[in-house]
Amino acid sequence: MKYVHDDDGLYDPDARAALGRFAGDGDAGLFEAAAAVRAAAHAVGRLLAAGSARRALSAGAVDLLLRLSDGEPAGVGELARSAGVSSRNVTGLADTLERAGMVTRAPDPADRRAVLVSITEAGRRWVTDFRKPAQLAMAAVFHGFDAEDVARLRDLCLRLVVNQRENT
Repeated sequence: MKYVHDDDGLYDPDARAALGRFAGDGDAGLFEAAAAVRAAAHAVGRLLAAGSARRALSAGAVDLLLRLSDGEPAGVGELARSAGVSSRNVTGLADTLERAGMVTRAPDPADRRAVLVSITEAGRRWVTDFRKPAQLAMAAVFHGFDAEDVARLRDLCLRLVVNQRENT
């Protein structure tokens, strides 16, 4: 895959040609932007997967540990909502992390149907050990971006998420 510059920035000539044909009378730029978001998501996903794989955890398990790293127990439903995944997904991640000794589960005293997930000391150590490599990886992937670029990218990506949720 080779990217080139034009007045609007980087683009993939092959994707531009294919998406232009597909878009027909529609705005090919929207399709091209969506393809770029997908490519960026895959790139960041590969980076996170490589980093977490070296530490024997999936990106989802890492995300769950980070959400619990403040030390406060959280319910499975709450974790699922905050991560934008299903409760079943969080249950599976908690199973994996519990077997690894990084989280524990206990009944929620306020709701007998609910379960609270808590990070263990081993989980806290894992997060501490993961912090520096993750910082280095993020610095590499966002090389050349200033703080304004990063904030704008975050805003644009989350606006895509909001739009998708509101229109499905």
